[in-house]
Amino acid sequence: MTAQLAFDLPHRAARGRADFFAAPSNAPALAAIEGWRDWPGGRLVLTGPEGSGKSHLVQIWAEAAGAAIVPAGRLARAALVALAEGGRVAIEDAHRLGGDPAAERAALHLANLVAEGGGHLLLAGRGAPRGWGIALPDLESRILAAAQIRLEPPDEGLVAAVVVKLLADRQIALDPDLVGWIVARMDRSLGAAGAVVQALDAQSLARGRPIGRALAAEVLEALAEGGAGGR
Repeated sequence: MTAQLAFDLPHRAARGRADFFAAPSNAPALAAIEGWRDWPGGRLVLTGPEGSGKSHLVQIWAEAAGAAIVPAGRLARAALVALAEGGRVAIEDAHRLGGDPAAERAALHLANLVAEGGGHLLLAGRGAPRGWGIALPDLESRILAAAQIRLEPPDEGLVAAVVVKLLADRQIALDPDLVGWIVARMDRSLGAAGAVVQALDAQSLARGRPIGRALAAEVLEALAEGGAGGR
């Protein structure tokens, strides 16, 4: 069969509170985000593996608190005073601060500005903060003194719910049995869920075929060979 042209059409990635699925692995982190007014010293460090839902929780907090979001890699070029004026700031990929002296200095300055204004600062990154390689002692001490909450790896039920959500974002509905079959054969992570759904959609469009077990098996095998998504 001749493959049809497949276009990567834009789709809405729902990132609001209503689109976040609470589960035992993320319930403590969700509670901490929703209780942001009670963070000790106005700071929270949110950690977890790649694809565990950190970015979604950051977005939920930003919408609830009216916070600005800045990636760690852009801190050195950011207008720090303007960011701090809002009183609430989230630094994403905070684990990337270590090894970047300019970013570390900017993060420390921003933390001080937010604290002076009685605001709130959220740092989200992978791994334990002690392993981020922060060289500035003052910055490291502020991070380690902050309240810390960790997202645990998701269970199979949460991964299945996220797969269904991501499919719905692309206006795709699959039989629940097929979703369960796919989830049982893929990596148990939210990052893998995104890779699998994207590949399923792309292959379905390219081949002009609906997503069935045969197509799903081919996609999972290809992802496993490529090191992303399949078990």
